[in-house]
Amino acid sequence: MPTGSVEVVYRGVFQKNLAKNICRGIVFAAKKQGKIGIAFGRYSDSPERNGIPAKQFAVVADTEEEMEEYLSRYEPDNNDVTIVADDTLCKGLESWAWNGLQPINKLLKAGGTLLVISTRSANSLIRDIHRKGAPYNLAIVRGAASFSGMWVYRDDHTDARLLGALAKVAPHIVSLDAIVATINEPKKSELKAASAQQAYDMVGMSEVGADQGNDTVPFSFDLPGWHAMEECLVVRARKVSQKVPGWDGGYVPGRSPTYKKFATRTMRPVINFDTCTKCTICWLQCPDTAFDITPDGHYDANMEACCGCGVCEAVCPVADCVTMVNEEAFTDNQSQWQMWTKDKAAYAAWRSERVSAQPVRSHGFHHVGQYAEEISNERR
Repeated sequence: MPTGSVEVVYRGVFQKNLAKNICRGIVFAAKKQGKIGIAFGRYSDSPERNGIPAKQFAVVADTEEEMEEYLSRYEPDNNDVTIVADDTLCKGLESWAWNGLQPINKLLKAGGTLLVISTRSANSLIRDIHRKGAPYNLAIVRGAASFSGMWVYRDDHTDARLLGALAKVAPHIVSLDAIVATINEPKKSELKAASAQQAYDMVGMSEVGADQGNDTVPFSFDLPGWHAMEECLVVRARKVSQKVPGWDGGYVPGRSPTYKKFATRTMRPVINFDTCTKCTICWLQCPDTAFDITPDGHYDANMEACCGCGVCEAVCPVADCVTMVNEEAFTDNQSQWQMWTKDKAAYAAWRSERVSAQPVRSHGFHHVGQYAEEISNERR
């Protein structure tokens, strides 16, 4: 069997270079130890758009024969370590080429390590992570998710820190000395090497029991087998319908009951219905038709259809009427409009708590010049 394999789960184009640097670092470090390594991605630019979850893998083996045997299997389904580049992915992900919601620990072997970069506590993350049915370890590198964009790379040492932590939680894959040596080629970087060492020294580790975690059953669906296939290309139409609470007429966007978009977002819109002027702009401009028209003329964001792009916040003409809030603040996808109509005072308190108490967070590369602005602000 191979020495080990690592899966890196990341946010589409926003973290593609980060994931690539991590996997490349693993392979180069393995080579310095006399091992064989290979890194590869599963998805290309198209399905990675808008922060859709994607994956890269690194496999390390002692011999070429071991490497060939491992790669003969299509799916690396017994990973020693799963690296999570954005902690909101701990809720599970529906990535391209996957049917249904995949738990973040789905491809992690029993006793393996889920390595997450996050400012949250272990208990908080465990509440989001689906139960695995087998024990594993949760390791946390303290820090915020690193986002930049398709054409830039945010060199904030996130790759070095995760590589340093990897050497601590899985020393049989790569050693810290090999990681530092890789970081220092072709140009020595004392700061990056120090970041790797610090992560190695400070990474926190918790044991997670087989019965710990989110007990919600991830949504899934069955695909027809080969025996059900027909002799020509057939795209069967299906009746699209949707129930909107209190609906008594008007436009209702059709949505697939099996295709969910909420795994793509890092933030979600929170709406102040008390200040909403019912101007229709969010409904018109939403690229995913995620807004439902309610009987009283408001617009309710359907949280299973919302991908968290932030367009509604950007186009809303009323100050603080639509606010993008860190996905960490939520545990379900329930209707905000229903909450508001049921108890306006309770909803106002709920909304205020999430808007005011959330940690500062970017939801990706939003506009040309944003990366330079963020760097400039950090240097002040």
